[in-house]
Amino acid sequence: MNRILRRLGLMLAGACIVPLVSAAEPGDASQALSVQEVRAIAKEAYTFGFPLVDNYRILYSYFENRADPEYKGPWNTIQSVGRVYTPEDKAIQTPNSDTPYSFLGADLRTEPLVLTMPAVKDGRYISAQFIDLYTFNFAYAGTRATGNDGGRYMLVGPAWHGETPPGIDKVFRSETELALVLYRTQLFNPGDLDAVKQVQAGYKVQTLSQYLGKPAPAAAPPISFRRPLTAQQQRTSLEFFDELNFVLRFCPPHPSERALLARLAKLGIEAGKPFDAGKLTPEMRQAVEQGIAEAWRAVAEVRKQYNVTVKVADIVGSREHLKNNYTYRMTAASGGIYGNSVEEAYYHAYYLDPAGQQFNTGKHRYVLHFAPGQLPPVNAFWSLTPYEMPSQLLVANPLHRYLINSAMVPALQRDADGGITIYVQHDSPGPGKESNWLPAPNGPFKLAMRLYMPKAEVLSGAWKPPVLQAQ
Repeated sequence: MNRILRRLGLMLAGACIVPLVSAAEPGDASQALSVQEVRAIAKEAYTFGFPLVDNYRILYSYFENRADPEYKGPWNTIQSVGRVYTPEDKAIQTPNSDTPYSFLGADLRTEPLVLTMPAVKDGRYISAQFIDLYTFNFAYAGTRATGNDGGRYMLVGPAWHGETPPGIDKVFRSETELALVLYRTQLFNPGDLDAVKQVQAGYKVQTLSQYLGKPAPAAAPPISFRRPLTAQQQRTSLEFFDELNFVLRFCPPHPSERALLARLAKLGIEAGKPFDAGKLTPEMRQAVEQGIAEAWRAVAEVRKQYNVTVKVADIVGSREHLKNNYTYRMTAASGGIYGNSVEEAYYHAYYLDPAGQQFNTGKHRYVLHFAPGQLPPVNAFWSLTPYEMPSQLLVANPLHRYLINSAMVPALQRDADGGITIYVQHDSPGPGKESNWLPAPNGPFKLAMRLYMPKAEVLSGAWKPPVLQAQ
C-alpha cells in the first residue's frame, strides 16, 4: 500500500511540473525559465513577430476598420486609388509616390481567389506583388514576371489541395490564410491619371466558385478581429505578444520553424493562446522589455551596415531568399514594409552619411550628381524619394513634389558636362535650379532610390549609385 501511495505521489508531482514548462500562460511558463532565458526568448519572439504584427496593423486599417481614414474596402475585393501617395498617407512607412496603388486583402480560408491581370499595350509598368503575413514576397504577376499580355492567376491558401481549373495560367500558394496583393501601376506624368485608372479597372478578382459558376462552399467562420497596437505602441508594449499570438492563428507552422516555435511557447507565445503580461514577475517583465530593446539594437546595427556589408536587396524577398534571417526581415518591415524583391525593384538607401550620422537637411544641403551616361539603368523606371525621420513618411513642401523620377528627366537642367545634379535640401536652391530641386524636411531624413526592373549591371554591382554629398 505504501509503495502504491509513493508511486501515486510521484505521478502527481510529475503532473505539477509539466505546466511550468509548457503552459501558454506567461505567469506559469516564465517560472521555469531563468531571467537570461526570458530575455533571449523575448528578443527572438519580438524579432520573429514584428513583421507579422505590423503587417496586421496595416491590414486591419485597410480592410477591416471602416472608421479608419486609411480604409480601402472589404476583404477579397480590389480597391484602387487613382492618385499617388502624399504626406497625408500615413498607414505605411516609406511609401512610393511613383505608382498609384491597388489593394487586395485576401482571406483564403474558404476558397481560392482567381485574379485577372489586364493586357497593357503602352509600355506601362504594372505589377501585382503577393505578400503573406510574414511579409514574404511569395509571387509576382505583371510586366517583369508574366508580361503585359494579361492573364489569370489563382491564389490559394495553405490548406487548399484541389484541381487547377482550365483557363488558369499559374497557381500562387500563400503560406498564410490571410495575404495582401499590392498592385502598382506606373504613372507617366500628372496628366496620365485617366489612363492609369483604365488599367486599374482591369484588375479583377473572383472567388473560385464564382469563376467556375458553381455554388460557394460553406464560409469559414467570421474572424473576431482585435484592434491592433499603434506603430508607436508596438515598440514597447508587452501586449505585442498577445497580438502576435492572435496573428499566428492564421499562420500554419513552417517545418523550418518548429523548433523556434517550441522555444517561444516556453514564454507563452503560441498561436491562439492568451499572453497576459500581468502574470509576469517584475524581474521577468524587465527581462522581456530588455529582449525587445535588444531586438531594436540588432536592427540598428543592420542599418549601420547599409551599403557597406548589407544591401536593401539582402533584407527583402521570399522565404527562400531570406533563409530565416529574422533580424533582416524585421529591419525591412520596420524601415519600409512591403519592399519588392530585388529582381522586381532594386533599392538603394541613403540612410547614414560617411561619418555614420543621419543625413540632416537642417544642418546641410546635399547634392546627388549623375555623370553623363550614368543615370540608373532600368527596364522600367527609377525614382528618388526623401522621407522625414523617424516617421519615414513623405515630406510636405511648397512644390508638392515628393520625388524625382526618370519620367521627369527631360525637364531637368543638365550640367555643363551633360550630367544631372539633383539638389536635396529644405530650401529652394533658386529659380535657376528649382527644376532639379528635391524638397527635403528641415531635419533628419533618408533618401530612397528605387530602380524598377533593374538591368544586369545593377544586379551585378557594375553600376554604382552616386554618393549623396553635403555642401
